[in-house]
Amino acid sequence: MTYGPLMDRIVEELKKIYDPEIPVNIFDLGLIYGIDCNESGNGTKCVVKMTLTSAACPVSESLVDQVRNIGYILDDYPQLTVEPDLVFEPPWSPEKMSIEAKLQLGML
Repeated sequence: MTYGPLMDRIVEELKKIYDPEIPVNIFDLGLIYGIDCNESGNGTKCVVKMTLTSAACPVSESLVDQVRNIGYILDDYPQLTVEPDLVFEPPWSPEKMSIEAKLQLGML
């Protein structure tokens, strides 16, 4: 099984998750540091390494839960588990944002 299309679908879903304080999705904000998918006898497990704009983010649980729910949303991938791996190193900074996000926020 190739993970290109699966990763594309996960990214597509990540781009639907917005930080409520900033009108930009978490992928373009640069909060996603990586996606690693592995197949096992129990299906496919994808770990999404992610961070928050601040360790004290009041909606951290909500954002993590939304990432976890991607495994349920993608019903064309049976037995898919998506596990968020919340990290704070390296710390998030505005430099991690995509050009599109910077344009949207008037930073360019």
